[in-house]
Formats: sequence, structure tokens, C-alpha cells
Amino acid sequence: MKILITGTAGFIGSHLAAKLLERGDEVIGLDNINDYYDQNVKYGRLQRGGIIETLSDGKEIPYNVLLTSKLQPNYKFIKLNLEDKEAMNTLFETEKFDAVCNLAAQAGVRYSLSNPDAYISSNIVGFMNLLEACRHYNVNNFSYASSSSVYGLNEELPFSTNHNVDHPISLYAASKKSNELMAHTYSHLFGISTTGLRFFTVYGPWGRPDMALFLFTKAALEGNAIDVFNNGDMLRDFTYIDDIVEGVIRVIDNPAKSDPLWNGTTGNVSTSSAPYKIYNIGNNNPVKLMDFIIAIENKLGRTIEKNFLPLQAGDVPATYADVTDLVEDLGYKPATPIQQGIDNFIDWYLDFFQVENR
Repeated sequence: MKILITGTAGFIGSHLAAKLLERGDEVIGLDNINDYYDQNVKYGRLQRGGIIETLSDGKEIPYNVLLTSKLQPNYKFIKLNLEDKEAMNTLFETEKFDAVCNLAAQAGVRYSLSNPDAYISSNIVGFMNLLEACRHYNVNNFSYASSSSVYGLNEELPFSTNHNVDHPISLYAASKKSNELMAHTYSHLFGISTTGLRFFTVYGPWGRPDMALFLFTKAALEGNAIDVFNNGDMLRDFTYIDDIVEGVIRVIDNPAKSDPLWNGTTGNVSTSSAPYKIYNIGNNNPVKLMDFIIAIENKLGRTIEKNFLPLQAGDVPATYADVTDLVEDLGYKPATPIQQGIDNFIDWYLDFFQVENR
């Protein structure tokens, strides 16, 4: 297939592009390479894919120019904003995609408290531009990143895609719920197959610098204390990056279909009479935050100083994914053990930043 992946300078997008290229697909990667976090990590991901040769090249990537990987001829990259509707339409008209996987978004729960406009521009306007481009340029296979944060005030565990998600507690979560609603509308009106993927705390090599594992590892290696929110009384369904990517690929290979048994009275909320589907992708095995920190300490061979703090606004105390549909529909369930995943991340961190664990 010829697949557009948005967010390929990002964590999940870079891993997904590599895996699809490995199996022989043609990939067009798109990213605006914003400065939400350390751009050198983003440039490093592009360097890994052959889009740039050195990190210094990354600062010279031109806007709206299609670049071909120097390592993989089936991989091209374009620096573009999702909000740039004219450029987006030109890209779709020229490249004629078989499928689109949207992993580009303004991420982060806490950042949305101080920078709400960024979420409307990227996650709402940008998402709308992608749906419109799929509509007008005949792309009938659209998958996209949602988030476990949509469960908001729901306290029923494990989180099921049949649960109500009408009470988000951050603008980030609200923007992701909006994406699901917008996707359903386009599935209903125009027959576009859309699949939303509610990711649960993704971690692993090349991970985001704003996430706990990155922050904790950096602080530990520098001899600094870490902030532990909700006094450590948190549960997270940490999901390893390779497990996430395998789930995404299975979704791309199996576009959503209409549910013949669905009706508006007793219908399953994660399916529809339209070709629409929502999946959780999580490890289905929540881990206590303190056990997560202990796994980092085990790998580094040191105790990390901790500042215990109250729950942050916008955060939920627990996440836990019900992945029944993922198993039944796609025959897949994430399974990487937490210690193995953390070990792999720390090995990558020490190598990429050329840091010694003393």
C-alpha cells in the first residue's frame, strides 16, 4: 500500500513508518517538527529513517518539499502543518494514497491547560482537513490516534470502548473525543472507513521527552529528584511501543466495516451502521507507578529521590484497557513485560545521549 503517516518525526509515527517500510509498503511521512519538546529527538528519528544524514541537517528541512530517504527509496517525508489545507489537498491530489494513519497531534494533558489554542489548531482543524482530503481524494482507509484520556471521570475499570466518554477532564481529552465524533460523521455521510485507536501510556526507545519514563530516567542519571504525583497512588496501563505498532498495522490492514447488527436503540458505542470502529490498545495489565519507578531503579542500579505531590489537574488516578475487541477482531493482545520495555528504553537513552550510568 501507499500510506500517509502523519507525525513521523514523532514517537509512534517513526516506529510505524519503519515497520511498514520493512514489510514493503510505500510511506509518505508528514510532520511539522514543532518545538513542543526537544527537536533533536525528532531529528534523530528522521535521521534513523534516512530523511536527514546528521542532526544538524534537521534544522534546514524546507517546508512543503517532498524529501526522499537516503536509506529507503520507498520512504518520503514532507514538513507540513495539518492546518495548511491547501498544501494538504495538493499532497493528496498528487500522491493518491491507499490509506492514511493520523498520529500527528498536539499531545500532553498538562500543556493543554496553558496552551489550549494549539489543541484546537492541530487536533480539530488539522483533523478536519485530513477527513476532507480523504473525502475528496477517495481515500477509504483512515485510522487515527485517540487516547485513553477520553475516559475522563469514568471510574469503572477496566476501561471499555462501550463505556460512556462524555466527561473529559482536559482539553486534550476533549479534542480526542471530538476526533472520534468527527470520524463517525464522515463514516456515516461518505462511507469512509475510520478506526480510532485509544492508546494507553506508550513507552519505549525514542519515547517522548515529556513522558514519565524519559523524565524519571533523565533526573536519575543527573542525580535529581523526580516529582511523583498523587503521592504515587497511580495505576497506568503502560504499553510498549512495539505492541502499539503491531496493533496499528493490524488496523490498517483491516479497515473498519459497518456492523450489520447495530441499531440506534441498543447499539454498541464502539461500532456503527457506518464503517466505524474504536479500539483500546493497552497492555491490559496496569502497573503501580511506584513499581514502574522501581523497574527504572533496577535497571540503573540506584535509588531515585522522590518528591511526592498531589494529583495534577487533568490527570486521572488509574488507566486500565479492556482489549477484548482487539483480541476478537484482530487476534492480537499486547504482552511486553514492563521491566523488558524499561530496560530497552534506558539502553536507547544512554546510547542516544551518550550518557554513562555511573
